[in-house]
This record gives sequence, structure tokens and C-alpha cells, in this order.
Amino acid sequence: MPRLSGNPLLPGGIERYGRAVQYKRTNKWKRAKTSVKPKKVKKPTVKTVPVGGEKNGETRKVPISRSPRYVFADKPKRPIGYKVKRSPRPAKIRDSITPGTVLILVAGPYRGHRAIFLKALKSGLLLVTGPFLINGVPLRRVNQAFVIATSTKIDVSGLTMLDNVDDDFFKASSANEKLDFFSDKKTRDGRRKKKLPEERVKMQKDVDAPLIAKIKETPYMKKYLASKFTLTKGVHPHALKF
Repeated sequence: MPRLSGNPLLPGGIERYGRAVQYKRTNKWKRAKTSVKPKKVKKPTVKTVPVGGEKNGETRKVPISRSPRYVFADKPKRPIGYKVKRSPRPAKIRDSITPGTVLILVAGPYRGHRAIFLKALKSGLLLVTGPFLINGVPLRRVNQAFVIATSTKIDVSGLTMLDNVDDDFFKASSANEKLDFFSDKKTRDGRRKKKLPEERVKMQKDVDAPLIAKIKETPYMKKYLASKFTLTKGVHPHALKF
């Protein structure tokens, strides 16, 4: 049976004209748009209340919402320069991100690497680690907007030392001093090379040691964490199951 819509089919079952073009071709924009607006129901402004006394008429109508007794014409509602103080609230962690979940980092210097989620900090950031000895991802904070949660999980319930790790743990030290131009220990901009505090190095080793022992219990888990996430030809991201 021939199509009567004026929109022929191309090979593969695709229509010749899109929705916007077909809307213009059929002159649907000229037709008057009719819409039924709901009737506005007036809310009562007065109510009837009983009144005592024989000569008072038994009932009286009074307004439902009373206006204030004193009206200040010159006084603003809020003083000039008034600002509402809002305390920052940390973002809610996605349900797919739980302690021990293997994440794929999609931004930053470690994009493409896999990392293990340890816990959520008060600021709403995620505390993750590679571990460092497997894929080079150190103990660091990442935003949950730049990670992909996978279905792979590792038991991290025995890491009790994480109670001492918070946002203050990652605060930077005092500004680095300028060095001479011909100094050996400097970067390109002439600043001293950053050296991690001993506390960070010790915490990294304490966290990685039990994690690596757990990873070795699962076959191929070490190679999985060491490999980078990449897309090859013919791989569709929307069809992947992480």
C-alpha cells in the first residue's frame, strides 16, 4: 500500500524528511493552536464566624488573612547589603560508587587509569588510590563527575588507617622559595621541586600494602588495574557495561 504522508521511505526504512521539515511542508504552523485553559477558581477572602449577643446579628464576616496593623512605608524588608548565609553542602555520592569500587578516571593527569575508591570526604570529593605500585596513581582526591564507576569491587574494610585521612591531609605546604638560575634542584620556572611530606609517603605505603595483598588473591586483577582504559575502532561507549 503506498504511503500517503508525503514522506517517502529511503533504503533502510529511513524517512526522506525529518520532523521539522515535514512540519513546515504540511503547513501545520498555519493552523490555529487551541488549548483549553483551566478556569481560575477564586479563593474566598472572608469567612463567616459566629458572634455572641442578641443585638450583634449572630454572625459576622471577617477576612481570612489579616493585614499587618502597622505598615512601615520607608523601611525595606531587608537591610541594604543583606546576604543570605548558606553553608556549603557536600554533593551526594552516586549509588554506584561504594568503598572498594574500581573507578576509571576520565580527566586530569591520570586520565584513562583505573583507581580504587576508598571513602568519601566531607568536601564531597572521592579518596582514591591506584595502588601507586601497580599503576602509578597515588593517594589523591577526585571529583565524582570525572570518574566512571565499574562493577569490579575490592574489599577495603580492613583499611582502618583511612580514619586519619581528611581534606586537611592534602593541604599544600608553604610557598616554595626561589632558587638561583644555575641551581640543579629546580623546575623550569625556577622553583624548588616539590617534595611530598613524609606523612603522605608513609600513608601511601600503609594503604597500598594490604590492598596489593587483596588484589593478588584475585587472578588477573593486577593486570586489570595496571592497564589503561581506551576505546578502539568498533567499540561503542554507550553499549559497554563497565
